[in-house]
Amino acid sequence: MPSHTPAHDLAERFRHEGVRDVECIFPDVSGMPRGKLMPAARFAASAELRIAQAIAMQCVTGEYSEDPVFPPTDPDVVLRPDMATLKKVPWASQPRYMAIHDCIEPTGELCAFAPRSVLQTVLQRYAALGLRPVVAPEIEFYLCAAHSNPDLPLQPPVGRSGRAEVGQSAFSMNLLNELAPFWDEFQATLDALGIASDTWIHEVGLTQYEINLLHGDALQMADQAFLFKLAAKEVAIRHGLNAVFMAKPIAGQAGSSMHLHQSVVDAQGRNIFSNADGSASPAFGHFIAGLQQHGAALMLIWAPFTNSYRRYVVGSQAPINLHWGPDNRTAGLRVPHSVPAARRVENRIAGADANPYLAVAASLAAGLSGMQAQRAPSAEMPGDAYCAASDRTLALPRSFDAAHTRMAESPEVAQLLGVDFTQAYLAVKALEHDHCLREISAWERRYLLPQA
Repeated sequence: MPSHTPAHDLAERFRHEGVRDVECIFPDVSGMPRGKLMPAARFAASAELRIAQAIAMQCVTGEYSEDPVFPPTDPDVVLRPDMATLKKVPWASQPRYMAIHDCIEPTGELCAFAPRSVLQTVLQRYAALGLRPVVAPEIEFYLCAAHSNPDLPLQPPVGRSGRAEVGQSAFSMNLLNELAPFWDEFQATLDALGIASDTWIHEVGLTQYEINLLHGDALQMADQAFLFKLAAKEVAIRHGLNAVFMAKPIAGQAGSSMHLHQSVVDAQGRNIFSNADGSASPAFGHFIAGLQQHGAALMLIWAPFTNSYRRYVVGSQAPINLHWGPDNRTAGLRVPHSVPAARRVENRIAGADANPYLAVAASLAAGLSGMQAQRAPSAEMPGDAYCAASDRTLALPRSFDAAHTRMAESPEVAQLLGVDFTQAYLAVKALEHDHCLREISAWERRYLLPQA
């Protein structure tokens, strides 16, 4: 719905469609939708809506950090709707709309703690240079049977054939169609939300799938990835399923990623990664070099939970370093074969559990830093990048602790993502990790109980 829609027309539309409420949502630090339900008439009248500033930084456990970066008075921010995101909620039992909101401080500035603000701030740096990033996410996830006991492993659902999948079914059309009722409704839901997808495939894992979103404006694509995950979960529940975006939800199965294809265009829409003769431009190498320079310190953005690090396994097509190479899926930074106008860098590091706003913001901020400093990338990696794992200058942290330490010790991350946000993010992630360490795992019970 256009942002210039008059309030009277919007109110009339709501009355005509019988809409009572609008979901006023925004992504929190984990990429989960938070917000308030507002009467449709008040939304159409642009009534002011406020929420506690700390909600944007609520831990996945529901806790809040007491780090000094958060004001002790727990002030409010204003929720301001991005009217371009106003959509009818496809899964609602009664007519209802939703809109993604920005968190605005009383001063009128974007709230530094809100992930959508972080991405917008990075995009403002590009705009100041007359540049616009173009992004296309590839999102992997699992469809699992309904699951209520967290002590038990996830299980594949029974398909329309009456059987559960047993695995080894990459790119199988038969098994992609096993859950056809879900896919039919999910595709209709994405269409209703204006989320343009490209290919849909069955991935390597047991009932694991990948859907590629079409490329577009970076903020719009982050919005679409955010709504994509929300829609998948809602539609899955309607079919007695769970849509699971954990990086490593099932032991022995493939991890789930969120690969990010990135390019940059100028004011005329030309891809600055290509020269007029079709060759790679210096900016292309500088962008890659920026990712190599800052990637290890940004790892906690792309792998935000303890579980995230179970995905980075040698030989699994999940990267363990920041090498780059043409059409090389063993490298953290892949350059797909393309025509010059579509030359791009595929950042293969982020997991499906990453917040899409923060994942995109971190990748673009690092690339821009490389372009502005005119850094030179490493030599391209034509072969198996796993064999180069001993190159410590390009190695990625392989554990939560290592990634947290790397970010905390990097003065550059605060420059890329903001001082207050970086301090707040580190505090929230430390609190979540402390909570995780209080759990006793099945591995500990299995091996230590009878022997330790």
